[in-house]
Amino acid sequence: MDELLREYLPILIFLAIAIAIAVVLPALSWLIVKQRPDVEKMSAYECGFEAFGDARRRFDVRFYLVAIMFIVVDLDLAFLYPYAVANDQLGLFGFWSLVIFLAVFAIGFLYDWRMGALEWE
Repeated sequence: MDELLREYLPILIFLAIAIAIAVVLPALSWLIVKQRPDVEKMSAYECGFEAFGDARRRFDVRFYLVAIMFIVVDLDLAFLYPYAVANDQLGLFGFWSLVIFLAVFAIGFLYDWRMGALEWE
């Protein structure tokens, strides 16, 4: 049991150092630097130009469609990584399952394209 606990000691040391850094550095920054907020520091910065309009306004639904498509594509690419790692061990079954996966993804992408989800006026 003592041997098992000794194996976890580096992890506990790492966590203690990480927590100390996460607490001490912001505290030192707050204590050392003079806190002088002015109008320009407190203003919202967005893409290099002044913010306009109400922040609570409704967004166009196309923004959400593009965001959802980005997440879907990102997840699909994340599913390709394990295949690339285990390519040698999967054989023909793995190859054809990947081809089917990519075909379904391509059909969905083409459907979105044809329906105009990628158009931005």
